[in-house]
Amino acid sequence: MVPTFIGIITITFFLTKLRPDALTTASMGPDGMKENSGLDEFQTKMRAYYGLDQPLHVQYLRLWKNILTLNFSESRLDHRPVLTKIGEALPVTLFFNIITVLIVYTISIPLGIYMAVHDNTRKEKMIATVLYILYALPAFWVSLMLLKYFGSAEYLDLFPLSGLVSPYYAKLAWYQKIGDVLWHLVLPITVMVYGSFAFLGRYMKSSFLEALKSDYVRTARAKGLKSRSIIYVHALRNSVIPLVTLLGGLLPSLIGGSVILERIFSIPGMGKLAYDSFYANDDTVIIAVVSISSILTMIGIFLSDIAYMLVDPRIRYGMQTEKT
Repeated sequence: MVPTFIGIITITFFLTKLRPDALTTASMGPDGMKENSGLDEFQTKMRAYYGLDQPLHVQYLRLWKNILTLNFSESRLDHRPVLTKIGEALPVTLFFNIITVLIVYTISIPLGIYMAVHDNTRKEKMIATVLYILYALPAFWVSLMLLKYFGSAEYLDLFPLSGLVSPYYAKLAWYQKIGDVLWHLVLPITVMVYGSFAFLGRYMKSSFLEALKSDYVRTARAKGLKSRSIIYVHALRNSVIPLVTLLGGLLPSLIGGSVILERIFSIPGMGKLAYDSFYANDDTVIIAVVSISSILTMIGIFLSDIAYMLVDPRIRYGMQTEKT
């Protein structure tokens, strides 16, 4: 984890230094106002204020000092503390993506089991066809179509176009606030989950089919156990093991957020914060977002490995055997 994190931060640091006039753009606007007579003096002062006039290796070492002390200073765009901006965006992204993961796994696992039990039947082929069609649809296109046909006044106008709450949210009762939040979640959550059903559902199907062909399942059938007991007690646990590994791969998006979807639906999460920071050349926020996202992602993958050992005790036993 340590060399991986060092590599991520190093690459990000040098990539941010490849862009010309990054500080000028962030401070003076996207046009830079390059023809103003006072720009050179202003830029010199700003570069000295942020330490950008120092040699590259000095800036690099200072960056690591800031990371180790969690001192990311302030945003160059609006001069707000960087950690404050991340503290506002991270809970929103975690909230959205935790709901997404729960929905995807809750539906994909039973769906994969059903497809495995009814393998090569007409129903299974129809379900697989629908899932593959959904998987092939680009998320940004689906987002725009949902906003046009379900969110605009020109068509159905069933759901809000953007944001997390309505302008009159503060005046609502507590149960109305819950309903208002759920009303705003429908379209973005739909876009975030539909493509994962095909991937996880088919993965669960293949894993479950492999489990059904194993020796312990054949032994359970020979003992005369009921089909429900064989499916949900013997085969299910071992077939879920690969999905635990896949959960580690989903964690980067869980932490980093979806840049495109958060931008389209105006969700103030980590993805939108990263997009706005890159667009405004706000290097301090970019480095902070990459640093915190990398740390949380690697911790999440580490926890996924621990969960893998809990689900499959043979991994732990194998490690003990090698030591002995």
